Amino acid sequence: MTIETITDKYCSIRLDDQFCFPLYACAKEVVRQYRKPLEKLSLTYTQYLVMMVLWEHGGMTEGELGKRIHLNSGTLAPLLKRLEKQGYINRIRPENQENKLFLSLTEQGDALRYKATDVPKEMDGCIPLSDDELIVLKNLLDKALVRMDHKAQEEL
Repeated sequence: MTIETITDKYCSIRLDDQFCFPLYACAKEVVRQYRKPLEKLSLTYTQYLVMMVLWEHGGMTEGELGKRIHLNSGTLAPLLKRLEKQGYINRIRPENQENKLFLSLTEQGDALRYKATDVPKEMDGCIPLSDDELIVLKNLLDKALVRMDHKAQEEL
């Protein structure tokens, strides 16, 4: 076996040739940059996602929320407990539907929405692309998510 043959054999697992790595690294960096503005709200990035959905849509079940932000119950449950301890949300399990957990904002959680309006302003420019490039990137990522969700549903 020659060096070229060995190199060719393993080129598919070179880090620099992976699409997933820059996507992962960029996402990780963006989340890291969210830390500072979110500290003022006492939220993690994932908690911020939860709050944004609740601010936009109001109360919903844990399952509906999980689908919306692509998190399973095992990941979501401890996060929701922390938000409840912080006084931002209520977690209610209706008596007639013990397998469902209903989430709603508290007054304190709803009031936090006003402070959160500064976060996007502080994050402006965190991804050094033009507005047109950002729109293209967002549209492509949205398209990929829809197709991945569709594929996952087909596999069920």
